[in-house]
Formats: sequence, C-alpha cells, structure tokens
Amino acid sequence: MSKTRFHFLLADRILRDKGNRFSRPIVALSVCGVSLGLIVMMVAIGITSGYKREIRDKVIAMGSHIRISHYDENYSFEQVPFSKDQDFVEELRENHNITSIQNYITKVGIVKTADQVEGIVLKGMDVTFNQALFQKNIVEGDTLLLGDTVADNHIIISKYLANKLMLHVGDKVQTYFVQDPPRARKFTISAIYQTSLPEYDERFALVDLRHIQKLNDWPDNLISGIEVLTNDFDHISEIGDYVHHRIPMELKAETILQTYPEIFEWIALFDTNVAVLLLITTCVCIVTMMCIFFIIVLEQTQTIGILKSLGMKTRHVVHTFMIVAGRILLRGMLIGDAIALLFGFLQQRFHFIKLNPETYYVDFVPVHYDPWAVIGLNLGVFLVCMAVLVIPAWVVGRKITPVNAVRFE
Repeated sequence: MSKTRFHFLLADRILRDKGNRFSRPIVALSVCGVSLGLIVMMVAIGITSGYKREIRDKVIAMGSHIRISHYDENYSFEQVPFSKDQDFVEELRENHNITSIQNYITKVGIVKTADQVEGIVLKGMDVTFNQALFQKNIVEGDTLLLGDTVADNHIIISKYLANKLMLHVGDKVQTYFVQDPPRARKFTISAIYQTSLPEYDERFALVDLRHIQKLNDWPDNLISGIEVLTNDFDHISEIGDYVHHRIPMELKAETILQTYPEIFEWIALFDTNVAVLLLITTCVCIVTMMCIFFIIVLEQTQTIGILKSLGMKTRHVVHTFMIVAGRILLRGMLIGDAIALLFGFLQQRFHFIKLNPETYYVDFVPVHYDPWAVIGLNLGVFLVCMAVLVIPAWVVGRKITPVNAVRFE
C-alpha cells in the first residue's frame, strides 16, 4: 500500500471514529460554518456580477458600446449630421469583435396630450437597429416595424412617460417640434419600455429614423451618428481606440464608459465592497478551520503518539491531519456551493427577492455566476485555508512525542 493511500485511509478512520464524541459535533458545526461562508461569498459575487451585467445591458440597449458622432462642441441632442455612406463601415463590419452597426438620429420634441405637456428626445432608428437587444426592455406592446420602403408611424415611449401622460399602447400621441417653421407629427404608441434608468426613461422615445430626416429636411443618407455593438465588453476601450483610428478626422468615437462615466464609476464601487466582504468571510473560514484542526489534534494526541512510536515521521503525521482538515473544508465548500448555485438559479427564474427600481434601477435581485469566478473563488479559499494550517500542523506534529502522548489525558 502506498504511503499516500495509507494517509487517506488513516484520515478517513479519524473522521469516522465514533469514539470522538467531542469533536464530531464540532466537525459538523465547522462544516456548517464553512458552508455559510461560501454561501455568503458566492452570493456576493453572484449578485454583484448580475447587478453589473443587468445595468450594463440596459445602458447598452439604449446607447450601444461605442457611439460615432460629429466632432464638434455641440452637446445638445440635435447633432451635426454626416453621411452614413462611409468607407470605414465595411471595415468595421469585418472585425470579429464587432457584432452590429446601426444608424440613429436624435431630435428634441414636445409631447402634448389633453392636459399634459412633456419634453422628449426622439431617437430615430432604421433597419440596422438591433431590436433583439432592446426587446427585453419592452414591458408592453411590440417593437417598431422598420422596413426599407414605408416609414413606420409608430412610437415607443417609456413607462415613466406613459404613466405621466396617461397613455397606453394603441393611443395616438401628438408631438411638436420647435423649428422654423414649427412642425407636428402624430404617432401611434406601439410599445412601452422600461429601463428604470432616469437618463433614458425620462427622455427618450423611439421612432422610425425617416420621420426625423423629413422633419430636418435631410436627404435619406444623413444621420446623427452610428452605434457600434461588440461582443467583448472587457476590451471595450481597446475596441473604441480601434474604431477611433479608422474614422475621419471630423468624427469621434466614444465608448459607453466615456458617455456615461457616472454610471460605470458607481458600478465599479461594488468591486471594492465585495473584495472587503470576501476578505472578512475568508478570515472567518480560516479561524473556523484552525479551531476544528486544533480540537481534532488535541483529541487524537494519543493516536499521534502511538503512530510516532511505531516509526511514523512528523511529516507523515502532518500530511494525515492536513488531509483530515482538507476533507472537512471540501465538504463544507461543496455544500455551500450547491446551496448558493441553487439560490442563484431560483432567483433568476422566479425573481422572488424584489427591489425598488426607483432606487436600484432593477425590480429584482439579479444573480449571475461567472464559471471562472466561481472556480477561482473556491480554489482561492481552499488554498488559503490549507496554507494557513500548514504552520500550526507542523508545530503541533513536532511538539507531540510518544512520551507526551502517553502522559496526555
């Protein structure tokens, strides 16, 4: 029998020894403690990742990853137009990191009902609009029917505006535009969306891009900007630089991080809070494991003395008790992982924990587990806890001698 196999068998006997009346309930409590620690850490990273992803997707659905517009000092919603027939568009489409390119025009207007008036920003989209990305923000109705020939006469407004103006899907809405001469358009509400982000819900409504071109007396090739969607948010800055260096000098490319820095700086604060929580919880797991380790060693002192008297070396004794500690730790971690993953699945499926969207921008607690983050967390906790136990295990193994063990009661 190999020495390693012998150590595992010995560790198994120590854990299964029914004579250990004192340590057995302590082991059970330790497993519960480790499980609780893993649940807290897993849920923390799951909620943080889910929340960041949910907010990020809401922002991207309305504003894309990268926005190309005219390079001028005009910070209003009515930007200087440029032609959509650009040579760089085809080059961008060939980049494997770019999944979609869509045109848009924005124009400020006024919505008037029988007793309410509200300012809005119309965002005109054409057939290039990625409606699948925006679809999950729709709470009622259906998206625009953007074709190549006839302009769709529908409008999509936010739930905030719908409630404020007391409008519903199918209602007619009159919009006015302050220009020379002033103009008006009547749209039919096809859908109501909700992002719970005031930057969008209090301002934007979506219409067919051709309506705004006619209002501005633009030809059908002029637009306000181009939105670029990518499949790699983690490298959005590098992709933004790539786009910026391929567009003409009169245009600029801004990433969503630059357009809405306050949102993403706020989201970045979550990482600091989670890091502190993980550190504290890991320390709790370490203390728990050290306590049960010393209790088991104390209870098995005579066993250690007998093994040493039979010729077992200190490093083999340390190896055996490290296996005991590792098995307890793994048992607790597996139970914690199972409960945390089950919680995440149920929460994402049924949304049983609700939030106030006016405060948190989402109406439920989102949970998303990145497989690599889960693996890294479990591996990190296991290695840290085991590394901390090496020194006390070696000290205890050297201090306990056959003579001391025989005298120990």
